[in-house]
Amino acid sequence: MLRLGRREFGPHEPVIMAIVNRTPDSFYDQGATFRDEPALDRVEQAVAEGAAIIDIGGVKAGPGEEVTAEEEARRTVGFVAEVRRRHPDVVISVDTWRADVGAAVCEAGADVLNDAWGGVDPGLAEVAAKYGAGLVCTHAGGAEPRTRPHRVEYEDVMADILRVTVGLAERAAALGVRRDAIMIDPGHDFGKNTRHSLEATRRLGEMAETGWPVLVSLSNKDFVGETLDRPVKERVLGTLATTAVSAWLGAQVYRVHEVAETRQVLDMVASIAGHRAPAVARRGLA
Repeated sequence: MLRLGRREFGPHEPVIMAIVNRTPDSFYDQGATFRDEPALDRVEQAVAEGAAIIDIGGVKAGPGEEVTAEEEARRTVGFVAEVRRRHPDVVISVDTWRADVGAAVCEAGADVLNDAWGGVDPGLAEVAAKYGAGLVCTHAGGAEPRTRPHRVEYEDVMADILRVTVGLAERAAALGVRRDAIMIDPGHDFGKNTRHSLEATRRLGEMAETGWPVLVSLSNKDFVGETLDRPVKERVLGTLATTAVSAWLGAQVYRVHEVAETRQVLDMVASIAGHRAPAVARRGLA
């Protein structure tokens, strides 16, 4: 059982985490949800389409202009409070690596801290424990926040992913974060080249076998673009194919831009796996 905020999710229940970037320079939408009104509209749409988690980010992952902790908090804290007011039951996640920002958003009502940079600030797990928040433990290959990988090598990329993510998860649990609120993430593209990310996907079952719920953040990423030689706006099909494979191999939480399309893919895989009944079953029965 995965318990986040007011929600509980069974072991075979796929969970969609919708991305809402409060940044003017995100790689995908180029600031479409930087202002409050479009961002709140995005939340409404994502919830209506089946997202159980809203993941709010105040700093884009890639290189760019410096964003101080104060500016990151300004972009996220008030927005978290408003989303909480409008959607008391939705799970609110905040994508941050900074402990002080984590504390501020938890005070405002966040349920999960999505640490995409692999525990670079060890205080973030302590914040999650203090506020009873969930935590995403990600493999980033030791990269500094907002840097791109350069000639990264692993003797065994999945072995390194397991060592880091399980280690971070166990540390968080030892600090007092509830075990049923901890997720592990292989960190596609983070500290990895395209071949690393493909191998991480191919071997995702090894992460599922640890017993920790697996979160994947695949949506329109560079490893999809390089694999298919497609620009950012033409990566949806590759993303959905990767999503289907990840679902079959045991991932549970999916951080996405396209909520409705992802919902259909996950429902189809769950039905093939025997975890979900067809929505309608009339064929051959009349």
